[in-house]
Formats: sequence, C-alpha cells, structure tokens
Amino acid sequence: MAFWILKVEPKSAVRVLNCDRSNLSEALVLRVELRADTEKFYTEVQEKILARYNKTFDWSLKAKMMGKKAIEAARVFVEETGISDSLSAEDFLLEREEMLRTLFPTSELMPGASRLIRHLHANGIPICVATGSHRRHFELKTQRHGELFSLMHHIVLGDDPEVKQGKPSPDVFLAAAKRFEGGPVDPQKILVFEDAPSGVLAAKNAGMSVIMVPDPRLDSSFHQTADQHWLHPMDIGPIDDSCNQRLSFDFMFFSSYMKWNLN
Repeated sequence: MAFWILKVEPKSAVRVLNCDRSNLSEALVLRVELRADTEKFYTEVQEKILARYNKTFDWSLKAKMMGKKAIEAARVFVEETGISDSLSAEDFLLEREEMLRTLFPTSELMPGASRLIRHLHANGIPICVATGSHRRHFELKTQRHGELFSLMHHIVLGDDPEVKQGKPSPDVFLAAAKRFEGGPVDPQKILVFEDAPSGVLAAKNAGMSVIMVPDPRLDSSFHQTADQHWLHPMDIGPIDDSCNQRLSFDFMFFSSYMKWNLN
C-alpha cells in the first residue's frame, strides 16, 4: 500500500549500498519504504471476480497491476484477462470497491514496520508516507493504526494534485521528497523499499536507490531492476546499533548475505 519515506541525516541509519560491517553507522541513506499488508485483499477480491468468468488470477498479472493508480490497474486487469467486453474497467472498480470496503479496516502492518518506525521517530528522524492509494482507501487501510501514522511528518496520496501519473512514473516519490522541512532532498541520497515491480521502476526513474521486498510468489526476474532485494519480510527483531543475526538481506553488489539490526 504505502511507502514509508525516511529523512535520515549522516550517522543516523545504516549505509545499505556498498557497505561493510565497519561503516554500518555512517549512513548516507535518506528514504525507506515499507507497506501495510493489504495486497492480499486485492488478490482475494480479484480472484472472486475472475471466478465468475472461469478465469484465474495469477502473479504475472498481479505484478503488472501492483503500484499503479486504480484506473490504470483496472484497465490492465480487464484487458489482460480478456473480460473487457463483459466488464469495463470502471465497473470493475465499482465492484471491487464494494468488496474492499469491508476488508481494508482489518489491515495489519507488515512484520517489523511498527518497531522500525517508532525507533526512527524516537531518534528524531522525520518520516513521511507516500502511496498510490487515494484518500478513501488510505483512510480505510490505516484506521486501526492512527497513532502510528501520526508519527509521520507528512503524507502524499495517489490523488494528490502533484501526482499526475502512477508508478512507474516517479511523481509520488518526487512529491514526497519536496515536503520535508528545508525543501527537496537530493534523489541520490534517497533509499526506497518497494514490493511492486512498477514501484521499483518509479524509484529508479526518480533517481533514487531501491531495495525490493518482494512477495515470495513474485517471479525472481522482477528483482533485477532493484539495487538490492530482501529475501524475507520485515522481521526486524530487537533493534541495536550492531550487526547481529536477526535481519538478513541480499547484498547484490557482494553476492553474499549480511545480517544487521537498526536499534
């Protein structure tokens, strides 16, 4: 659903790209994105809709839809599945909306997200949310997590006037980067965490570094555009300033694993 974008000053977070254990405290990273666990709801609803047409919803189609604005994803859905003569993109959205309305309020955060955000906020690191979701969906998805979202410096939604196009356009990332105190942040000093292939492209199109946190069912060919990818969800565990054995991700530049925590 959303990106958590973190404004981080040097020495306040982990250097992720081209790093070794000796310089993990000398961070030049300026953004991070995580998502709430709402993609499963889209999958559930879209599977039900396609079942009426004796069709199945697979991950190759989901990958094409993830991260896009609603109408753009809807067009992909009806055209790729061959049901556009029976169901328009607009009617699909209306039907899907009705079904999602009851599911979104049950949304949970991804593992480790709350712990990471609270740590960063406690250490004075401004955080914002940037998401392709429009306001109505965003409010439904986050209504159980109001206190956590109150820690954000600002929020940029998919229906924001500055977000002219959905991913893979960089609009939402660039709009979010402008709104921290002190003005725009250099994209080259930004790190994005993404789960959607189109979001990875959007981050790269914005000139930012990106770590992909893909669903394990997503074809591994989609990992290649990202600077790095994590093999596991955000199971951060106890957070401290040293490297330890609780969080692992793949350093693509090193072809090896490194384990660390943020505390």
